[in-house]
Amino acid sequence: MVKKILLNNNIPVLLENVKDVRSLCVGIWVKTGARYEQPDNNGISHFLEHMYFKGTDRRSAEGIAMETDSLGAELNALTSSEYTLFYVKVLDEFLEKAMDLLTDIFLNSTLPETGIEKERNIISEEINMVEDTPSDYVHELFNKHVWGETGLGQPVLGSKETIKTFTKEDLLSYIGKNYGIGNIVVACSGNFMEEKLTDFLDRSLGGLRRVSEKRGESSPVFRSGLNIVTKDLSEAHVCLGITGMPYASKDRYSMHLLNTIFGSGYSSRLFQNIREKRGLVYSIYSYHMSYSDTGIWAVNAGTDKKHLGEVIDITVNEMRNLSRTVTSDELQRAKAQLKGNLILALESTSSKMTNIAKQEIYYGKYFSPEEVIGMVESVTLEDIKNLAEKLVGNKPLAITVYGPVKEEDIRNSDKL
Repeated sequence: MVKKILLNNNIPVLLENVKDVRSLCVGIWVKTGARYEQPDNNGISHFLEHMYFKGTDRRSAEGIAMETDSLGAELNALTSSEYTLFYVKVLDEFLEKAMDLLTDIFLNSTLPETGIEKERNIISEEINMVEDTPSDYVHELFNKHVWGETGLGQPVLGSKETIKTFTKEDLLSYIGKNYGIGNIVVACSGNFMEEKLTDFLDRSLGGLRRVSEKRGESSPVFRSGLNIVTKDLSEAHVCLGITGMPYASKDRYSMHLLNTIFGSGYSSRLFQNIREKRGLVYSIYSYHMSYSDTGIWAVNAGTDKKHLGEVIDITVNEMRNLSRTVTSDELQRAKAQLKGNLILALESTSSKMTNIAKQEIYYGKYFSPEEVIGMVESVTLEDIKNLAEKLVGNKPLAITVYGPVKEEDIRNSDKL
């Protein structure tokens, strides 16, 4: 059972008490990320997330690390296109100490100048790691191709050029504009005493009065077409896709099932037809990425240059024929797989915490696992076919290829 309360300043807190575990996970979610940055400060959300761990008035960066380890806790953070998360997972007996640590970092970080200089080097190396991993970097190139140079097309890490420019004043200004009470959600799952937790949150986070600036948001426009980025690599990496569904779409469970049938898992069409039957790839899968107002349904594969055209042809052919060829047997297998994945994903307190927070952020309400399973079960074969036709039809695709390829190498594909 999930309970929602409001702190003194109206920050929502989602509570899921799980009595048969010894841990709890608390997350402070801020509804800001790379999507909401300007091109000249792209990467500042992620940079700031790192800086929150560089010390407070009461704790040094080393002190934060030592105290975290002394509690046997996991204290971490992450940044995405639409949110930034700070969380702690710890044994229930250390609730107050862990909460003091988490809220101190979130509310009282000093953002020291020396830390800023060190972090430039660290994040620059992180950017190098992505660029040196073609199977990761192709997603970044694909997003930029599809969404453009701003908004969802911007990488979470930013660029080496932008991170060089960040100052303490830039970080404080970004906090002032984006880390207000209207952008914050707290979620907790595990074994905890509700009154003790909520009292502590009211005394700490509940005292925050900062108000976020309103954003003038517009929905991004999906751009199709072929984009080739030539690089001397051993394999060609490709992402191709079409517009998908936003988080709160009424068709979201049909979308999950359609993606499962198409390219998620070992029994999927892509894996069986392209890897197992033809041996054209080592890795191929489809994924659906949802955002607040849009989504993308895409395929990722790595293959030898000489097989690239064939891999693209088969993939596009499978995608375009789904509405006519999907079967009831495939749907039943996908339902069983999706239900199993859902239950297994909610076995840990950190997964439960993430689930209830995202539901609050994107749906504004809570759906229990039983309700979700019911909605998955209610999807019909006709629903799947209609969605496949609606999404794909004869719409043009976006295709990004990264590797030892030139345009003439794949222009002979009959799908381009």
